[in-house]
Amino acid sequence: MLIPVILSGGSGTRLWPLSRKNLPKQFIALTGDQTLFQQTVARTLALNGTAAPIVVCSEEHRFLVAEQLRALKVDGTSILLEPVPRNTAPAIALAAWQALARNQDATLLVLPADHLIGDTVSFAAAVGKALPLADAGWLATFGIRPTGPETGFGYIQRGEPLVAGGFKVARFVEKPDAAVAQGYIAAGDYEWNSGMFLFKAQRYLEELQQHAPAMHAASKAAFDAAQADLDFIRIDKDAFAASPDNSIDYAVMEKTTHAAVVPVSCAWSDIGSWDALWAASERDTDGNRLEGDVIAIDSRNCFVRGTERRLVAMLGLEDTVIVDTPDAVLVAPRARVQEVKRLVEKIKADGRQEHMFHRKVYRPWGSYDSIDMGDRFQVKRITVKPGAALSLQKHHHRAEHWVIVSGTAEVTRDKEVFLLTENQSTFLPLGAVHRLRNPGKMPLELIEVQSGSYLGEDDIVRLEDVYGRA
Repeated sequence: MLIPVILSGGSGTRLWPLSRKNLPKQFIALTGDQTLFQQTVARTLALNGTAAPIVVCSEEHRFLVAEQLRALKVDGTSILLEPVPRNTAPAIALAAWQALARNQDATLLVLPADHLIGDTVSFAAAVGKALPLADAGWLATFGIRPTGPETGFGYIQRGEPLVAGGFKVARFVEKPDAAVAQGYIAAGDYEWNSGMFLFKAQRYLEELQQHAPAMHAASKAAFDAAQADLDFIRIDKDAFAASPDNSIDYAVMEKTTHAAVVPVSCAWSDIGSWDALWAASERDTDGNRLEGDVIAIDSRNCFVRGTERRLVAMLGLEDTVIVDTPDAVLVAPRARVQEVKRLVEKIKADGRQEHMFHRKVYRPWGSYDSIDMGDRFQVKRITVKPGAALSLQKHHHRAEHWVIVSGTAEVTRDKEVFLLTENQSTFLPLGAVHRLRNPGKMPLELIEVQSGSYLGEDDIVRLEDVYGRA
């Protein structure tokens, strides 16, 4: 049984301001109508004989994962909630334990959720070549045939060819400087390290036990103590936190004597920066990739992602990245977009929130858009999906006014329960126990005006919540 494992814990800070902590790049439609996560899942479902995937994600992204799987009409997925980040080796171990619970002979196809593959036929062929390696006990990785001396990737040197296919790994090497990378290209026996793997679940755990026994033990204890929570598997936090933090490359692949590499050319990109997205995108005759409402004059080799809400006008620019979002705009030379992480660190150090949240925030019940904010007030536009409800809650520091724009709202306010429709409103005083529910078949939209001494999202005391949030 071939079980895809989708690793979806990345934060994608180099694609700020579009990618943020609560909505990282894998859950955004960067190329086409589907998100990178959805493209990754769909790619595995197109392979012959694959079972429902196992997804490893953080607790804060669990509803994004569930919603995007539902949009693909994927059933039977195991969604493992990683309680604390511990890198790829422990995350894959959790998936291996889950796979063995399904099938003792399970083979894992391990894929990051945020990669782009343009040639799915070549990718499927590479998976087919790797399967005999897994059957023979090898831990296979996919090496991307390099198209140039890239300094942003690690490399894998091919060794002797194997009877089962592919090559034995001679060595893994870190991201090189330009001169070293040029030497690898000239040598001809190096591939880019893609971070994609295929092996038997049991073999991975055997190698993990040999080379990282503390990680093996912690992952097993954490999985054994896991509990079901709605559609999710909640991994035990204390046991998993005891695991060392390490990648599969360092913990296993660089130490095992059974590492194999299958070379592949499949139009692969890790979309690790705006420059990488520009390179992976279709461009106009001036080399520009323009998205949204954009006018460009005498500009070349630029990437511009605007919105439909306002015009982005560009004059006389070259090799520039412009990304416009409702609450933040990035302007940078394409050659320096790898440094966007520095901006994110500065935003975080200044105590701002733009690295965490978009102005529009998605919740399991719908979404809210913070359309205005001052020292003692905040205005939100709230959308509640049909049949959905917010938690029963109260606030210590703020009162709220609700004005219904469209749809029908069922409002709980202390001991009262009543309905509101379009143009009707209600007031929720500080400390009132309240809940908002959409009993209708159409989305409910309302304007919420908050006022008080503190308006943070952590001023929510949840008394009941159908989504299991604390």
